[in-house]
Amino acid sequence: MRRYDIDWLRVLALGLLIIYHATVSFQPWGYLIAFPQNEDSLDKLWILMGLINIWRIPLLFIISGMGVRFAMGSRNWKSLLKDRTVRIFVPYIFGFFFICPINLYLASIYFEKIELGGYIPNPGHLWFLGNIFMYVLLLLIILVYLKNNPDNLIFRFLKNTFRRPFGIYIIALPFLFEALLLEPKDYPSFANTPHGFWLGIICFLTGFILISLKDVFWKAVSDVKKWALPIALLLYWIRLIGFELGGPNVLQAFESISWMLAIFGFGSSYLNNPSKQLAYLSRAVYPVYILHMPLQFFFSLFILPLALPAIFKLLLVLISTFSGSLVLYDLVIKRLKFIRPLFGIKI
Repeated sequence: MRRYDIDWLRVLALGLLIIYHATVSFQPWGYLIAFPQNEDSLDKLWILMGLINIWRIPLLFIISGMGVRFAMGSRNWKSLLKDRTVRIFVPYIFGFFFICPINLYLASIYFEKIELGGYIPNPGHLWFLGNIFMYVLLLLIILVYLKNNPDNLIFRFLKNTFRRPFGIYIIALPFLFEALLLEPKDYPSFANTPHGFWLGIICFLTGFILISLKDVFWKAVSDVKKWALPIALLLYWIRLIGFELGGPNVLQAFESISWMLAIFGFGSSYLNNPSKQLAYLSRAVYPVYILHMPLQFFFSLFILPLALPAIFKLLLVLISTFSGSLVLYDLVIKRLKFIRPLFGIKI
């Protein structure tokens, strides 16, 4: 059974990532990660970005695991592997060689270091696609077993636990153990780090298991949402005031889980409905995300030097990036069948 709330959450999560990336260009450290950087910073905006920073990527990994479980409902393992190769691996390889190198080249133009901006294949903003495909390969035997044996001991234990008040918070344990064992220096640094890899595989498997539990999960997350949200807000406030958006990794991990439980809970209550907007956006968001970074960097070349307040420049970067990505999707990608697989769209 299709879950429209999961489709909406995927759209919103990728949309938030695009906004997040645009905001990086208005932080004083943006140049350190090769983002065109505006002369005047919007430091206070990072208070909001810091709120989403610890769950933006984990949420995508959980949704990816959920998506694999949905896909396995009508596929055997061979069909699943073929589908994930086309939907995940092909866009990743295409982006690695033909999209992400543009980002570095445009950044080198902005910083007037064109000699450093040659053709350099790299995963860029698509790094997590490589992780997701690897998770499918590494966990395939386990995923097939869990699908074919829904009455296994682990699922029975989780169903009984989820039916208890706050029982669903048991899923926080692997997240807490990961934070304690790996001790990441910066918890939200997920891209191309051991922390990001292992947290990602935990999230991916968690998403797969949650969907496998069906109504037991949805009932539990619906019941806990009214508590998970204030818990997340309280922990965020502690992180903001007491640790300047840092703090102990275990607290950040627990906050991250609380945000995601609240998101899934409220999403199940208010977003699980079909709509024409969702039908369009769920198809467009993947290619839009793939395209947004080179377009953001391109428009930044012209917008950031303008004599305008920083907030207006940010709005212009966002409007031009979203508009440009959607125009390319509408006029080129969805109309040319041979291009669609390169952007994760079925022919």
